[in-house]
Amino acid sequence: MGGGSVRVRRLMMVLRKLLKCSLRDYGLCLASVLLLSLASLCYQLNGGAPALLLELRKYLGNSSFLDGYHHQPLKVVPFPSQLVYNRVGKCGSRTVVQLLRVLAERNHFSLINSDIHNKTRLNKNEQMELINNISIGEQPYLYTRHVHFLNFTRFGLEQPVHINIIRDPINRFVSNYFFRRFGDWRSEQNHQIRTPGMKDEERYMDINDCILENYPECNNPRVFYIIPYFCGQHPKCRDPGEWALQRAKENMNENYLLVGILEELEDVLLLLERLLPHYFKDASAIYHSAEYRKLGNGTITVKKQKPSPEALKVLFQRMRYEYDFYNYVKNQFHLLKRKFGLKTRGKAPSREYITPSQVVGPDHIHDDDDDTWLKNIYG
Repeated sequence: MGGGSVRVRRLMMVLRKLLKCSLRDYGLCLASVLLLSLASLCYQLNGGAPALLLELRKYLGNSSFLDGYHHQPLKVVPFPSQLVYNRVGKCGSRTVVQLLRVLAERNHFSLINSDIHNKTRLNKNEQMELINNISIGEQPYLYTRHVHFLNFTRFGLEQPVHINIIRDPINRFVSNYFFRRFGDWRSEQNHQIRTPGMKDEERYMDINDCILENYPECNNPRVFYIIPYFCGQHPKCRDPGEWALQRAKENMNENYLLVGILEELEDVLLLLERLLPHYFKDASAIYHSAEYRKLGNGTITVKKQKPSPEALKVLFQRMRYEYDFYNYVKNQFHLLKRKFGLKTRGKAPSREYITPSQVVGPDHIHDDDDDTWLKNIYG
């Protein structure tokens, strides 16, 4: 019995030693695996390819766990990251583009400014090509071009946020009439001819003769100009009428964050600063700076003349849909200003503009003997 007990005790001691060694080895093995896993994790977090670990890296962000590995910080993209300014001709767009160049450098966004000025209407393939080119721009970006509204969703892409600025329609027409012939102050100083192919009889045609004698340049559909920028690329958008007008209003309400009026450009910039700070921070301060003012003065159209009261009446009648849209935009703009606490102030017109903007409807021109409405234009 005594010998049997001794053998049992010896066996138990051996088993304890084996068990003790196995647990120690097992622990060492687990520790090695853990260290290898941590090393692999650190490597992958520092640029490894596995998507799951890359997602973990995004989650960890700039935590102290990753300090010392100098990983590339994630770029914070503002919302909206895609902004389109399909600028309307002779509505202050060159002045605004000059401002955008300064803002893009200061506020770190990409400004994509198209040099195409005479291609506002596009066929389906041209629309698709342009929309694809816009969509692949480095975000955040602001794309600007003279082009009628583009429907991105038609081609399966997300519709970017739009902004725009319009102007009193007769002011815009008169400015464009003389700009085509004589350019602006900058081109005059450099002795540049705006349209070298234009014949002198057309260049020096009196604007009243153009309007009253029904030249194409001063008649529909040429004077139906602002609405198609908001109506879009549909062929009916180029026909002066109620359909194009209503579609323009619908597109404005659904796709445009802000449509301002040039006559109140300072308030437009204030609203853009509040609505889109990533793009327009400090816009007002830059606009009022002496350096920027020197740049802006070069865009003033030269040699403008006032049409006669008779010509203005005819032109206003031809532009009744344009004035309907302009007044709608102005009312919406003033409503937005009130929401942000900006008061609409009565301002004296700039010398740069002829200002029939007080004319609010075609009823002002029904009575040929009643010229009281003209006092609000040139009084």
